[in-house]
Amino acid sequence: MLKIFGAAGSGSVPIEAMLTLLQIPYEVVEAVTWDSETARQLVETVNPLRQVPALVLPTGEIMTESAAIMIYLADLHPQAKLAPGINDPKRAQFLRWMTYVSAAIYALVWIVDDPTRIVAEKTQAQSVIAPLLDRRADCWRMMDEQIAPGRYILGDDLSALDLYVAVISRFNPGRNRFYRSAPKMAEIVRRVDADPRLTAFWARRYPFDAGWEK
Repeated sequence: MLKIFGAAGSGSVPIEAMLTLLQIPYEVVEAVTWDSETARQLVETVNPLRQVPALVLPTGEIMTESAAIMIYLADLHPQAKLAPGINDPKRAQFLRWMTYVSAAIYALVWIVDDPTRIVAEKTQAQSVIAPLLDRRADCWRMMDEQIAPGRYILGDDLSALDLYVAVISRFNPGRNRFYRSAPKMAEIVRRVDADPRLTAFWARRYPFDAGWEK
């Protein structure tokens, strides 16, 4: 069985959503690394960065980096069509945007969650957060301007990219700002939120509580 080191409302959620759609059993090792030194030490056994997600394959091999894990799983199960195949004309844009979301947007969480990682004084923290959130919103805007979606980002079929964007767009600065920055993707992520195959999963791993859109 696959084992995921992750946490509710974290970057492990799009991977877990993908496995739910694939109907592949998996075990979650819950590790809220941003709240607990114990959790960070636990995750360090599989990822020296002490960050989730980390995936332990049945062979014992370890994968980190959410985009890489999702691409790997999609390619491993081509029948589910959660990624364009290697010869599909949409493959290049799939790889482009999976990497973009990971590198340009998701990566900034590390600083937003704790600005003291890059500033010497806690009094400087707020002056760092605002421009970082502006940057994330602007990255969503630039992506939205460059895509030509159908029902989903790459066309009319749900892909791993849609799951990824649906989850990461819930992180700060929040969905309401995402909707304003990326109007084309706004309807897409709402469609992913409402996918009946994921209703129970969202309720368990990233609930739509009151005020969740911020």
